[in-house]
Amino acid sequence: MKVLITGGTGLVGTRMTDFLLEKGYEVAYLSRSKKQDGKVQYYQWNTEKQFIEEGAIETADYIIHLAGAGVADERWTPSRKKMLMESRTHTTELLYQKLSELKHNVKAFISATAIGIYGDSGEQLVNEDSPHANDFLAQICTAWEDKADKIKELGIRTPKIRVGVVLSEKGGALKEISKPIKLYAGAPLGSGKQLMSWIHIDDIANLFIHAMENESMNETYNGVAPNPISNEQLTKIAAEVLDKPLILPNVPEFALKLMLGEMAEVVLMGSNVSSEKTQSTGFAYKFTDAKKAVEDLMG
Repeated sequence: MKVLITGGTGLVGTRMTDFLLEKGYEVAYLSRSKKQDGKVQYYQWNTEKQFIEEGAIETADYIIHLAGAGVADERWTPSRKKMLMESRTHTTELLYQKLSELKHNVKAFISATAIGIYGDSGEQLVNEDSPHANDFLAQICTAWEDKADKIKELGIRTPKIRVGVVLSEKGGALKEISKPIKLYAGAPLGSGKQLMSWIHIDDIANLFIHAMENESMNETYNGVAPNPISNEQLTKIAAEVLDKPLILPNVPEFALKLMLGEMAEVVLMGSNVSSEKTQSTGFAYKFTDAKKAVEDLMG
């Protein structure tokens, strides 16, 4: 079986590739540049030119769609916001177009989305049926999911995974939290009370594979572990695992907004996201305790 991945060189994609290869799948990437790799086959694509290299779609049994510019990589200028939206919606539109035109044998299309769709929910528990927020991140996620649903209309099974805060030693929130801690400058952000619905990198990678293999999964599922923790708790856990003290006061909300602009909402908003529906599919988490997850990654 051949799995075609978009965004395959990113944090989740590279980990997922390892697991897929271990399980005996063939893996191919859709990439903007042609590369040679002994393990993975590369096909080129270009959304502006509406181009996907011949053979990519036609030989795939499954497509896992992770592509999208990094939300926290750069300040949100108008052009950056446009890129954040279009890198998700235009790529999904192109895949829809090719899947509707070409002869193929794609059994399922597994699309990433994000828990940003719920906005700042505070301590209120939200699930897949909760209303969507209307801030910028929620607008991206809603548009992304709407485009994926067009693929579902083609009769292709299309589970969508709303990815939470991914814990990894190689990138994402944990790496950013750890940098100042190592320099004795770590501190919770804002009030520190905002809840973070996190998931270990291994679990989110395996959840996409679970959704791919489980033929009963054809809806939206939260990609989060069962026990959210606050920003302050995660910061303290990271400091404890790194054996460094936390000596500074919290970073004030106004300072974060000055530094990051609108992008500050990424770290200041809280989310208490339910994993109940995901658990009901039979998915087995390796990590449900945040401290054990951080120890596994940084201990």
